[in-house]
Amino acid sequence: MVPGTSPPFWGTIFIDPDIITEEDPTTYVSTEPAGRGIRTMYDRLVSDWVEENAYLFNVTFEGGKVVESQVNPEFSEERALALTIEYAQVIGRIPLALLADVETLWIHDGEELWGGGNNNLLIHDLQGEVYAKDGIMEEVFVHEAAHTSLDAYHANAEGWLTAQQQDPTFISTYAKDNPEREDIAESYLTFLAIELQSDRISEGLHDTILAAIPHRLEYFRSQNFNHFPMGN
Repeated sequence: MVPGTSPPFWGTIFIDPDIITEEDPTTYVSTEPAGRGIRTMYDRLVSDWVEENAYLFNVTFEGGKVVESQVNPEFSEERALALTIEYAQVIGRIPLALLADVETLWIHDGEELWGGGNNNLLIHDLQGEVYAKDGIMEEVFVHEAAHTSLDAYHANAEGWLTAQQQDPTFISTYAKDNPEREDIAESYLTFLAIELQSDRISEGLHDTILAAIPHRLEYFRSQNFNHFPMGN
């Protein structure tokens, strides 16, 4: 890194709402109700793990990927199904590589930040409305699913750590402040913008990303991730 070089962004989910949009294709296939069952979920409304008799749905994506949606019974069963379908359609727009380790969805009410990790995507519905209004729901899912499916394999990989040292700076202040926890998730969205959606971003944004993290971009490129349905 170049001493004194500041990251160009605070957080990358906000840089452009059109990296992925609702008009883009989705790998979502179907949702099948699976009754109810006791599930342990993290709920940011109470900042703790909770056990709930959740509504359960089996969500299928192209390629045979099946994810269990676990919905807090604070919703009605009808609403739980509708929310599962709504979010699954959006999740299907992000690269299949990011779904590799996603086994469950936790869906709660409340305006709390979403989360990744734990082989899961954590969703709070009122916060989802905020993301939808800002046009960045897909971008947020990229960030959170990168935590789930990329961090464990890449955050401490030798090639990634070398790229961090070789690049002039971090892509965002959030990544700089949390280099082990947030750098992959913050950087990967900008890689998708550069690599697959460069026609959707401004020349200035393109050049800013490329100047900040060229070696990280090359690291991602070398992994040959499955980006379907993006770029198709």
